Amino acid sequence: MPAALTLYGIPNCDQVRRARAWLDQRRTPYRFHDFKRDGLPPALASAWLAALGAEALINRKGTTWRRLSDAERASADAPAGALALLTAQPSLVRRPVLAARGRICAGYDERAFEELIGDV
Repeated sequence: MPAALTLYGIPNCDQVRRARAWLDQRRTPYRFHDFKRDGLPPALASAWLAALGAEALINRKGTTWRRLSDAERASADAPAGALALLTAQPSLVRRPVLAARGRICAGYDERAFEELIGDV
């Protein structure tokens, strides 16, 4: 039976490692989607933006954000610009993203994870 949860992120990200360890400790099956290897489909990024908004989804503290030009950063304020940035550079996504049954949470948050896992 396929995993009902999908964890999205980058394998070497500390927050993703913590989330994977947390899920493994609870013996919760999940599928891992590696942004570096698998990318971020525009339809998925668009759904995430609609659900969470750019403020919650874009990691504005990371090195990828700091490397952007001022114009690119400004484009993140518009839905189309945020979508273009996230699909071109999935490292901008606040990691990890945990998805289950059409619901998601971005960032490592054990309480939010518990709520999602409770629904699976």
